[in-house]
Amino acid sequence: MKLTLRVWRQKNADADGAMSTYEVDGISPDMSFLEMLDVLNEQLILSGEEPVAFDHDCREGICGACSLVINGEAHGPERTTTCQLHMRSFKDGDTIDIEPWRAAAFPVVKDLVVDRSAFDRIIQAGGYITAPTGSAPEAHATPVPKPDADYAFEHAECIGCGACVAACPNGAAMLFTSAKINHLNVLPQGAPERETRVLDMVAQMDEEGFGGCTLTGECATACPKGIPLTSITHMNREWLRATRKVAKR
Repeated sequence: MKLTLRVWRQKNADADGAMSTYEVDGISPDMSFLEMLDVLNEQLILSGEEPVAFDHDCREGICGACSLVINGEAHGPERTTTCQLHMRSFKDGDTIDIEPWRAAAFPVVKDLVVDRSAFDRIIQAGGYITAPTGSAPEAHATPVPKPDADYAFEHAECIGCGACVAACPNGAAMLFTSAKINHLNVLPQGAPERETRVLDMVAQMDEEGFGGCTLTGECATACPKGIPLTSITHMNREWLRATRKVAKR
């Protein structure tokens, strides 16, 4: 396959960025999208040019590091991570636009790499248990109803890639935040700090500068792990319940 790539190049967050055009040839349809970028970077290095900076780690669809907007879609035309997107999803002769996540809370570090530490701070605000629990208990020491366990696992699948933010017209982080809140709040271990967790994490999300949610649903459509849109409504219910409980004190 021969492709024309239009890639966003930006030295740092303070510099102006622009699209640069490159031609790559000999691309196998069985290559992943990141392997195709590896080919591009080899070509650039051999010609004495600066390689394109992009995030990657496991390349197995697990870590959430790969974060690209491909032809205007978060992670590209398939509902998967960028590393699991294969070049057979494109045609010989295609022109492909490659950009970083676009959100005020995700400043560009370089080229296609953005700083997603805002997600870490949201989790740190309340996504853990502060009470001492001692050594790890036996797996079945605390009974968990099967529907609650399934619900927790469904939301724990969130890998924090940021596709929900990139896909949202408002740059909202509600799907990510709701997934992290809901998978802890539904379990018995998370119950003691249920109210403070949702209030603190939502407050931190707002402080980070993410946009407001209008439930357009683009976040759930782009999520490679299938976190449902109902996760946001469940979080909103938790937040309202916690707000009312705090107001009565």
